[in-house]
Amino acid sequence: MKKKIVSIMMTGILAAGMLAGCGGSKPADSSAQPAAEPAAEGEAAGEAEAVDYGSGEIKIWVAENVVDFTKEQCDAFFAEHADMAGYTVTVEPVGEGDAAGNVITDVEGGADIYGFAQDQLARLVAAGALTPIAGDEQTLISGWNDAASINSATVGGTLYAYPLTSDNGYFLYYDKSVVTDPTSLEAIIADCEAAGKGFYMEINSGWYQTAFFFGAGADLTYETDDAGNFTACNAGYATEEGVAAMKAMINLHKSKAFNNGSSISNAANCAAIVDGTWDSGAAKDLFGENYACAKLPEFTVDGTTYQMSGFGGFKLMGVKPQTDAGKLQVCKALAQYLSSEAVQIARYNAVGWGPSNLNAQQDEAVKADEALTALSEQLQYTIPQGQYPGDYWTLATSLGDSIISGDYDNADDAALMAALQDFQATCEGYAK
Repeated sequence: MKKKIVSIMMTGILAAGMLAGCGGSKPADSSAQPAAEPAAEGEAAGEAEAVDYGSGEIKIWVAENVVDFTKEQCDAFFAEHADMAGYTVTVEPVGEGDAAGNVITDVEGGADIYGFAQDQLARLVAAGALTPIAGDEQTLISGWNDAASINSATVGGTLYAYPLTSDNGYFLYYDKSVVTDPTSLEAIIADCEAAGKGFYMEINSGWYQTAFFFGAGADLTYETDDAGNFTACNAGYATEEGVAAMKAMINLHKSKAFNNGSSISNAANCAAIVDGTWDSGAAKDLFGENYACAKLPEFTVDGTTYQMSGFGGFKLMGVKPQTDAGKLQVCKALAQYLSSEAVQIARYNAVGWGPSNLNAQQDEAVKADEALTALSEQLQYTIPQGQYPGDYWTLATSLGDSIISGDYDNADDAALMAALQDFQATCEGYAK
């Protein structure tokens, strides 16, 4: 193992910061080491022994619940690679939602390696707070991880972070003794109505609403500068696709089975609910032997069928640019190790984080996790959640509340389009 990582680090220093992958290795084979076979192993290993990666301190920021886990993995890494053990690692609890803002405020004083939520990627890239992952290393990491997580870590065709998880999003929990066809929203509703049971989805939430809008083909994204200011809004809600999505929500609210909500712990007489992995325990308790999960269903409007979509969420790990080439290579090797197959599996077993690594997703314990399996399938239909103005979430709640109140029950397409034009114009105004 030592020969492999040292060989790749040596090549990295000589190639201006890129880790070299072996052309003969399979990208999807993600061992716990950031390794590639050297072109001439004996010779490369001899050269590797002479490499001086220097010494110093490396600061890592991760979520509080994985601080101890990360310390243990760092100890394991340096125990295997004594030539890099001149560095002292400090692991500090800084959540994925806070890390980006802290780094951008003070890039030089920020962590050398840090975990962050994918919606912060554009800000970090614009601020120059991430080292690009290029060349053979980009090919390697892209081959290791699922496409959705790689897309969430990519800007302009360049990979900027190491995926850690594919586990934030929503899907369908259901009672399989009631729901006979989880692939169709209309069939689910019919089964729930026939059984006198409830279908739960929080349609007055800007997070869950996108399942309909994005599924129908409407879009709504924002661009920001490095200070987090919203500079542009790319919106397509005031379209035929947006009208179809709004009709679907209106049709759903009209059902006697519909209940607005997304917490299974607060659901009564429930046979199906759109929720996330954080509620898997409660879902198992409620449905018992009839517990089942699936990707979100399709919905049909005016004879056209759409696959429900929505937001996907991913945890990523980035490396701050370094002036010291040796330290940069150690940081990159350590980040690659912390995001590797073996460590993702260990992290799942320790705290339940769902792997992004394709091989890790095939681990028996991970595969047996029905909620993660359903979410993994659903994430293929979602977009990574970017940054949105706080006012967007309030506006989306207002739209959903109006639908639930029946304000649009008898509205024709022209009236729905007018409502969506107002909604879109307001969203665009947040970026001015």
